[in-house]
Amino acid sequence: MKKTFGIVGGDRRQAELARLLAGDGNAVCTYGLERWKPVGADTLDRAASADVVILPLPLCKGDGVLNCEEGAVPTLDLFRRLRPRQRILAGQVRPQQRREAESLGLTVEDYFLREELAVANAAATAEGAVQTAMEHLDRTLLGMDCLVLGFGRIGKLLSHRLHGLGARVTATARRPEDLAWIRAYGYRALETGKLDGRLSAFGAVFNTIPSPVLGASLLSQLPVDCLLMDLASVRGIEAAENGPEILWARSLPGRLTPRSAAAAIRDAVYYILLEE
Repeated sequence: MKKTFGIVGGDRRQAELARLLAGDGNAVCTYGLERWKPVGADTLDRAASADVVILPLPLCKGDGVLNCEEGAVPTLDLFRRLRPRQRILAGQVRPQQRREAESLGLTVEDYFLREELAVANAAATAEGAVQTAMEHLDRTLLGMDCLVLGFGRIGKLLSHRLHGLGARVTATARRPEDLAWIRAYGYRALETGKLDGRLSAFGAVFNTIPSPVLGASLLSQLPVDCLLMDLASVRGIEAAENGPEILWARSLPGRLTPRSAAAAIRDAVYYILLEE
């Protein structure tokens, strides 16, 4: 049985998601995506009345405000338009929004907690990071010393791609088992908390850790022409008034590979519905 999908807010990923769902024969209503000319553009109330309501990744772009291009939509106002029996799906749901929904008898399911989607997103992020780096560098990655801060999903995949392009990869981690894996892959390993005095050779630094890791004193040890890219959802590289430029490259899949990112979200949504 085909379902009615309401897609509210987000970026080009959600516009592409609407096209994919409609292409599968589903009825789709969208709101807040007019910039990308999605299928099924309608009012907020119509989109919020669908059987399955899909909210953005990430859900919020500010405190209590929906991630939506068309204007400030408080999440509590949106939740008040929904019904307890609807399937409500969102990405990176914050505790505040979970509490808001629960106070109204709603259950918001976080589709970004699904491992298959997180891995697909990490792969797209790693690919986008390499693309962005190549666009901003005036030299090749071949033979360049590159530092990847963090060895989670994105750190692993980014290290692999940089190594494949001939970069000399150093990755950092806190846990001994992660440091062992870094060495097993053939990269140089550093402890994240012990970078002082070891940064002078890097031509590019990629941060994947969503907490402060590179402050002013460490940044001063990097070469003046070092490329700094922060991929984390929370800044891990400190921005200084007279310091080096930092590329804060959030949501790369939504900007660079929205169709692939949308396909991964669609598949995760279908898996969730099949597991009812």
